[in-house]
Amino acid sequence: MKLAEALNQRADLQRRIAQLRERLSNNVKVQEGDQPAEQPEDLFKELGSSLKLLKDLIVSINRTNQETVWEGKTLTELIAEKDTLSMHISALRSALDAANVRSDRYSRNEIKFIRTIDVNKLQKRVDDLSRDLRQLDSQLQQANWTTDLK
Repeated sequence: MKLAEALNQRADLQRRIAQLRERLSNNVKVQEGDQPAEQPEDLFKELGSSLKLLKDLIVSINRTNQETVWEGKTLTELIAEKDTLSMHISALRSALDAANVRSDRYSRNEIKFIRTIDVNKLQKRVDDLSRDLRQLDSQLQQANWTTDLK
């Protein structure tokens, strides 16, 4: 199995577990005299087996990410780089949004706000980082579809 397939399977299992949680919540209590639509014990068993599959899959994915070197870095390092790059972009975009908020003044007595950053320069930085993130994501996708799960 390729790493990308395992990642898809992990996402499916996570969705399945969320659905099982919801189904359990809907069936652990019924009105007196009624029967649950599904037996909670069956749902508990299915939840347990799904969680075991998920745990085993996560261990394999993490092992593969740690042991696979792609262009001089482990996949774990590339993922950490991608995550922090995304956080950096998000923080810079928040700063841009705050700098671009327009405050209307109705008279000369009202407070005037001025920008303390060069918006164009910061926007270029965000654009450059976004390009880097897209390239890094492409590298990770390529690695995911060519790497066998360990």
